[in-house]
Amino acid sequence: MLVESLRRYDYYYGERFKIECPTGSGHEMRLKDVAVELNKRLTGLFMPDEAGRRPCHGDSERYAKDPNWNKLVLFYEYFHGDNGRGLGASHQTGWTALVVNCMLDCQHPDELMKTASAATKPSPIKAPRSKKK
Repeated sequence: MLVESLRRYDYYYGERFKIECPTGSGHEMRLKDVAVELNKRLTGLFMPDEAGRRPCHGDSERYAKDPNWNKLVLFYEYFHGDNGRGLGASHQTGWTALVVNCMLDCQHPDELMKTASAATKPSPIKAPRSKKK
């Protein structure tokens, strides 16, 4: 919801409103670019590196090397703030399964912006038709 809200606010404010991202970097970005950055960071928890390891699985060899397990992605309740390892229940996918939408957004951010822009435009008000007698 945060990412979508940032996109919608960007549609309204455009170039006029920028924020520092990441915090303390001195680099200012438009809200739509912050939304893309947040998506990348969130999806990065679930994407394999060159060795096949996903941060959400920590140091587990099973999920990195075993062909029976390496395609399985678990959506945990919460994540370690420093290394991204999944913590808590992995069987209650709830809100973390929404990361799939973020992954799709990262594949086609330009198309998503067109959709977000269309969604935020006010719909035209149609005058009621007069009834003929």
